Amino acid sequence: MPVKEELRRNAVAAIRDGRPLFEGVMGYEETVMPQLENALLAGHDVVFLGERGQAKTRIIRSLTNLLDEWMPIVSGSEINDDPYDPVSRHARDAVAAHGDSTSIDWVHRDDRFGEKLATPDTSIADLIGEVDPIKVAEGRYLSDELTLHYGLVPRTNRGIFAINELPDLAERIQVGLLNVLEERDVQIRGYKIRLPLDVMLVASANPEDYTNRGRIITPLKDRFGSQIRTHYPLDTDTEVSIMRQEARAASIGEVSVTMPDFMEEIIATFSQQARQSSQVNQRSGVSVRLSVSNYEILSANAIRRALRAGEREVAPRVSDLDALAASTSGKVEIESLEEGRESQILQQLVSAAVLTVYKDRAPGEMMREVVTAFEEGVIAHVGEDIPSGELVALFNVIPALRAPVLALTGGNESPSVLASAVEFVLEGLHLSRRLNKDTSGSKATYRGRG
Repeated sequence: MPVKEELRRNAVAAIRDGRPLFEGVMGYEETVMPQLENALLAGHDVVFLGERGQAKTRIIRSLTNLLDEWMPIVSGSEINDDPYDPVSRHARDAVAAHGDSTSIDWVHRDDRFGEKLATPDTSIADLIGEVDPIKVAEGRYLSDELTLHYGLVPRTNRGIFAINELPDLAERIQVGLLNVLEERDVQIRGYKIRLPLDVMLVASANPEDYTNRGRIITPLKDRFGSQIRTHYPLDTDTEVSIMRQEARAASIGEVSVTMPDFMEEIIATFSQQARQSSQVNQRSGVSVRLSVSNYEILSANAIRRALRAGEREVAPRVSDLDALAASTSGKVEIESLEEGRESQILQQLVSAAVLTVYKDRAPGEMMREVVTAFEEGVIAHVGEDIPSGELVALFNVIPALRAPVLALTGGNESPSVLASAVEFVLEGLHLSRRLNKDTSGSKATYRGRG
């Protein structure tokens, strides 16, 4: 059975049973997945177009799950020869000599996948093959097919071959792929041999480069049956789910970390707003890896704070968001007109994310008495060296603060989570211009605007 027919058969079974084709890929259920299912059912070679961090490689690598678990090949074959239809010289000779007694091996589906990151120095020998001088030195003639050393594409015969960042291949190498896609054969050093390869070719590319004006030759572009556009998460909930799935465990030793859901939303909203900001270079994209890295660094900063304070439980706070500068700077490109203002722009994005989540989550009708207490002279200090208990003690000074805080924590009365919610409320009131905030010292101070 051809590999595309094998993929089609197993995809049909998965679709009929209502099973997801790929595990761990979120946010594509109504957009990318229907297009990919169509491509598999049509038996197409596929190119995924999208910016960095859009799960293109994960989807491509997961295609092997749609292959049969085991596949028989002629023993010793370098290109997974079908015992009933051998194509290499080694396999043809073995079947001719032994017939039905020919020895076979079994290849697992995970080994039926080949991948190459396209780089300008990639050669035809890497992808297709080359004459092996060692085999020639052993006494074989150059005209002997057995002198060939097969490249990655023939070695993935009866499997899936992926090329990441396809436009980065030199044009002469792209030309070499035309035969693989159209004629399903390869030519090596002018050899008069034909290897009818059975390969599904999958590629990824940046939309900026995958154009007639970019670095892709038009004939190769025309050979892919389906072109599928990927995208970033369309909503905050999906981004939060991806962060939870991908982020490494935060707790370290004796310190337990609880990430409040409103802090998760701030991280996700920050990424979403960066993707819409005119001050951020959108051509390079704002990867979901940014959200994952920010999630991890926020937890790490909270742990460091807890270790210094001697606390065993900790929850990230708004004051920990200053740590995002390190995990964001390398993943977000600021427009050239804004050079020199990177830190200010990132801080503006963080503040906008906090305000957005505050307006969405905080019960505004409960805040009037809180603001009144500050106008009557209450002062609150926040910062890395402020223990959770000191922030929770504000309930004694401002009893009206307790209700909105518990609404945010969902009734969780852990001191660390309560402290995080208190600081979030104070920052939200400041950004809403209902409290003043003084950050001139090592601590931030909130007070009334009167």
